[in-house]
Order: sequence, then structure tokens, then C-alpha cells
Amino acid sequence: MLEAVLIDLFSLPANLQNNIQGLLHNTLEALEKCSAIHAPCVYVMCCQRQGSERKGEQEFLLAALKGFQSLKRRLELVCAQTTAAALYTIKQRLDEKDLSIIKVILPTLRKDLMKVYIDHLFTAVYQFEFEDLQVMSDSESLQISEHQHEGQILPSQDVALIQSEIQMYLESLPSLKGELTILRSSLIPADIFLHGFTTRTGGISYIPTLSSCNLFSSSKRRDPQVVVKENLRRLANAAGFNPEAFHRVKVDHANAVCIMGKTEPDNYDGIVTDQKGVTLAAPGADCIPVLFADPVRRACGAAHSGWKGTLLGVSMATVNAMVSEYGCNVKDILVVLGPSVGPCCYKLPHESAKEFHRIDPKCVKLFDSASPYIDIRRATRILLERGGILPENIQDDSITDQNQNITFCTACHPDKFYSHFRDGTNFGTQIGFISIKD
Repeated sequence: MLEAVLIDLFSLPANLQNNIQGLLHNTLEALEKCSAIHAPCVYVMCCQRQGSERKGEQEFLLAALKGFQSLKRRLELVCAQTTAAALYTIKQRLDEKDLSIIKVILPTLRKDLMKVYIDHLFTAVYQFEFEDLQVMSDSESLQISEHQHEGQILPSQDVALIQSEIQMYLESLPSLKGELTILRSSLIPADIFLHGFTTRTGGISYIPTLSSCNLFSSSKRRDPQVVVKENLRRLANAAGFNPEAFHRVKVDHANAVCIMGKTEPDNYDGIVTDQKGVTLAAPGADCIPVLFADPVRRACGAAHSGWKGTLLGVSMATVNAMVSEYGCNVKDILVVLGPSVGPCCYKLPHESAKEFHRIDPKCVKLFDSASPYIDIRRATRILLERGGILPENIQDDSITDQNQNITFCTACHPDKFYSHFRDGTNFGTQIGFISIKD
């Protein structure tokens, strides 16, 4: 069922500006007749002009909005200086109301441009259909047509201009929820490595469960890649790394490891390098982002360790890759466990809990229940120590209540961290990152 309508009047020819009021009236009248039972939200998008010209045009548009009682409370005029700004504002309105099915009514010549904007600013969560707004320059009658035409591929320079416009607009937005905060470990030597764990503050993501420094985009969530890229740019500026030399694991909840400089696997949860200036990252939104550093051989790594990856030994697989590829001594490798869901909150079905019980009974609380509590951090530490990592070379702040500064429970701290367990499917993601300094 149609949930929203976007009427694009952003770039009507100058000689047709006087016809906007009549055009809008006819369009809304048609919508009102078609939507008697379920009135969609309607957003009218136009260019924000300067001075008296701007004021006059907006007065015309506002006059056209009057008189549509069934649509009245669901109508909004959105004026902005760029298409990116107007469309992003409308996206915020859609997200506030959790709307996903949108009809876009626009001049035929704007359709291919609009599709590029939508591809960048929206994800596959949203469904769009397009309806042509036939603007007749030799007639005062302006009409809507259901005619669909085959879109032409825009020249690459036009696409680049749109991308630049979107980027400039996103860069201009204020940070939300406070300053960008990076947690750092004293275990990893700062003179050799640049590293940190992000929190949820200091980005531009505005959806409550994603706000504000979300660092992962997917087809199932409402944060588009361009917003995540802007959050990453702000993080890179604050942390001091190059976002163009940034490599995040391709999560598979398994134990494959990517060796930087070799053929990249399709999916992997660990990544290692000895190249300077290359930043490696692992996401976490309950799963553990694990960082590895060898100050002797000057190599590093990152791993994503959820409950499946923990059982499959992804952390030791990452250690073994550092040993085999770069000649690291396992006793020199430092390991830091990042923010992740703690045994205070995390439950798994009894069958899965059995696997953790086999590693160590202390990894499971209330073992006889249907959904025991699981300590994936303890299991990770035990497997690392069995593999030869020295206990004093593993930082896991959850084993003591004193001086906790890295390994917080993500589910217990909604002000600081994202949590899939707590927030549901449209959750945000923080990361752990590390690189070797130049």
C-alpha cells in the first residue's frame, strides 16, 4: 500500500513558475480522489530561492496546499538549496514515520537524475515507483501521466556532480549526540600503532537505533552507504588515519582470515597486515571486535568474533596468520577485546550453550535453563591462551571491575554503544580499528 508521495517541483522551467499553483492543485486533487481510505503522506520538494522571488514562490505553493482536508495533516512543503538537501530532509520525515513505499511524481527530464540521488541516499528497505509529470510549455494545462519511459544512463560527469553535491551536504551537517569518542588501550604501544574502538557518538546518523556514528550499511537497514562513509571520514579525521586505505572484514561469522596484499576471500572475519598506513577494522554490535598487535615484528590484525566465530576459533586463526605470514612469535602478540555483549545479558539456546560449556563450564551461567547466559569473552580468552597468547597480553576489562575502559557490555550501555541484542534488526555498528604508523 502506498505510504508516501514525493512531488518534485525542484527544477521546473522559469517560464512555468506561474503555473506551479495550478499544477500542484491538480496533482493533489488526483491524489485525494485515489487515496480516500488511506491518505499517503505528501512531500512537495522545491528550490529555495533568494529574496522576494523565494518568498513569492513559497506563498504560491502554500496557497495550493489549502483545501485538501484528507491530506491536510500529511502535507509538507520542503524547500532547500539543493536536491540532496531537500531529499535528505524528506528521508528524515519518512524515517520518523517508518514509511518505505514511496511514489515520486516528477518531470520526465528529472527522472534519471532523481534515481541517482535515490540510489545514494536510500537503501533497499525503501520501494520507489515513478510517475511522470508532463509539463506542457505551450499550454496552461499541466497534467500527470502514467507513461513510463526507459531511462537513459546519465553521463559519468553528471553522476560525479551528484555524488559531490551529496557529499558536500552531508559534510555540512552537525554531529549528533555529542563529540566523537574513541576508546584506546594502554596495552597497544601508541608509538608504533594507531588504534581504537568507536562509540556511537559524533556522527550524522539520525535514526534512534543508528544514531549517531553508525559505521555499517546494509540492504536491511535505513542508513545508506554515503552516511556511513561520512561517519567514517569524521572518525578518520579524529583518529588520524586515511579513510581511502581502510579495510573492514567481510563478516561471515566464521574463521577465514584475509592477508593484505594477497587474493581477498569473498568473506572473512579476520584480517592481518604488516603494511604501514593501512587501517584494518572489525565491526561489533554485541560481537567482539578484537585487535591484535605485534610490536616486535610490527604486524597487526583485526577480527570479528561473534558466538559462531568464537567457537570456530577466529581469534586464533588471526594469530596463526600473523605467525605464518610475518614470522610473529605468539608470545609477542598483544590482544585487546573491544566492547561486546557481556555474560550479564547474552543468552543462547541450550544446544549452542553446550559448545561453550565444553570450552569451560564457567563460560555458561544457568546451564540447565532453555537459554543459558554465555560469556563469549571468556571463551575467546581461553582459546587464545591455549594457543600460546600470554594471559598478561590479553586485555579484557570485564574480568575486573577496576579501571574498565574498553570491554564494556554493549547491551548495558545504550548511551555509548550499539547492540543488536537490545535494538533489534535496524541496529547500528561500532568498530575496532588498527594500523601501523608510518
